Amino acid sequence: MFVGLKQRAGSGDAVRRRNKIKRFTASDAVLLFILAVFAILILYPFYNALLVSIVPNTVYLRNQSLMIIPPKISLDAYNFTFKSSLIWIGYRNSLLITVFGVIYNMLLTVLCAYPMTKSFPGRKFVRFFIVFTIYFSGGLIPYYLLIKDLHLMDSLAVMVLPTGLNIMFMLIICQYFQSLPSSLEESAKIDGAGDFTVLLRIILPLSLPLLATFTLYYAVDRWNEWYNAMLFVKTVEKWPLQNVLRTIINDIQFMATQNIPGQQRPDVQGDAIKMSSIIVSMVPMMCLYPFLQRYFLSGLTLGAVKE
Repeated sequence: MFVGLKQRAGSGDAVRRRNKIKRFTASDAVLLFILAVFAILILYPFYNALLVSIVPNTVYLRNQSLMIIPPKISLDAYNFTFKSSLIWIGYRNSLLITVFGVIYNMLLTVLCAYPMTKSFPGRKFVRFFIVFTIYFSGGLIPYYLLIKDLHLMDSLAVMVLPTGLNIMFMLIICQYFQSLPSSLEESAKIDGAGDFTVLLRIILPLSLPLLATFTLYYAVDRWNEWYNAMLFVKTVEKWPLQNVLRTIINDIQFMATQNIPGQQRPDVQGDAIKMSSIIVSMVPMMCLYPFLQRYFLSGLTLGAVKE
């Protein structure tokens, strides 16, 4: 009896020692200091961009070296940016491109990844040609001729349809689909479920963290779309936000070089407009991230290792 009591007491002491919080040691302090330095190095450029965008031009010229607290705040850069009627057109176009583009990307990515987990004749041949496109492309001139022959010139569709899926994203999702227990699919098919039912009812619900992660990646890529618009879109009303912001920056740089009699130039310069454009383009994606954060953190490593 006493031996049992001693054993239980000893096990209780061991649990308390195991659950006891470790003391803050010197090595912890050094690690915390290093992480704090890295955090400052990462966050300060964003903070500096915000400061440059909200201070007058004269204040910025006096404090170009290092500025922590703005001595004076001015919203002239944002007023100049939002004064343009094209800014809201750019927001609308970028929003449409992002919404429809992400749906289009995820649909093609999932529908390409799931069949690649099955065994069918020519599977290795198909996989080889899919991976082949990572290393080789047709080039810019054939790409331009293809867009022209498809009658996608000067349209919003040219910023959505040509980029169907990211091959690396597809391969990672395919790898994760293969890591799921095959017994789940077998039991569903015994009950009469088809491939689409298995995909929609079983595979996709189990893959939400991974799918949410790549949804965020696709959304950031679509929101920052500018290359296809620069090549193929000539109508200003169809430009995405990034091209509109580039035009606004060019306008302020042109105004800075002109000296029109009787017209007072605003106390704002190209750097302030550039930084305000960065903030304006970042805000929508920063608002989207908190909604996907819980999936994003757990989905980063899914599909990376197959057990």
